[in-house]
Amino acid sequence: MILASGSMTGAVLSLAAAAAYAVPAAASARLSQRAARWALVLAWALHALVLGWTLLGDPPRFGFAPALSVTAWLVLTVYGVERELFPQLQARWALAGLGSAAVLLALVFPGTPMHASTPLLPLHLALGIASYGLFAAAVVHAWLMRRTEQMMRQAAEPQAGLPLLTLERLTFRFAAAGFVLLSATLLAGLLFGESLYGRAWRWDHKTIFSVLAWFAFALLLLGRARFGWRGRTAVRVLYTGSLLLLLAYVGSRFVLEVVLRSNA
Repeated sequence: MILASGSMTGAVLSLAAAAAYAVPAAASARLSQRAARWALVLAWALHALVLGWTLLGDPPRFGFAPALSVTAWLVLTVYGVERELFPQLQARWALAGLGSAAVLLALVFPGTPMHASTPLLPLHLALGIASYGLFAAAVVHAWLMRRTEQMMRQAAEPQAGLPLLTLERLTFRFAAAGFVLLSATLLAGLLFGESLYGRAWRWDHKTIFSVLAWFAFALLLLGRARFGWRGRTAVRVLYTGSLLLLLAYVGSRFVLEVVLRSNA
């Protein structure tokens, strides 16, 4: 069944984080750069507290919505670092809206209690979610890249604020890093599946979608290295792999938690 939020403290933190994200998302045009930046930093910190309360609570909880919440937080972390390196990067309002939606979704669907049978399980989940975050960052940069291309064709001023080649280079760097972590996640599941989940590797929906995503990302990186893929072709393959990866864990857990209402 769908579980309610674990405590009043967690609910208050979640609502505070969502409200803090809503400020730069809804009022970005009326805020100064400094005010918008600090509003996003506050929201990011509150979001971190929410995740700590959920993932390290008693008992810790996890599911499709917390996975999306962690992914959104990782993307915002990447954005915060990049803003220090590239102050002209413009994606604050969209990412703040993403953060607010992710926090509220995790408040409504906080997941199921997680019982770690081995210390390897948290590490395995961390690798998988980190790969989600890196691929999500690659998708954000690919979206910015496509938007910049379209605005250049229309002779308009690019809103992303970064040169097209820089966005392309960052997109593939995040995709390559995500591919490494996804490979490590799948390898750990193959070698230590019985220790992690009490059963050996098996071809369920999560595994099939994960392997298909791995092949899509491998094709993307091979096409980039061998044939110089870029632009629309590369973005389509990246989007396809990301969708398959989203269906792997988030999709399967959504079916279990919401459609079937199972605590498994």
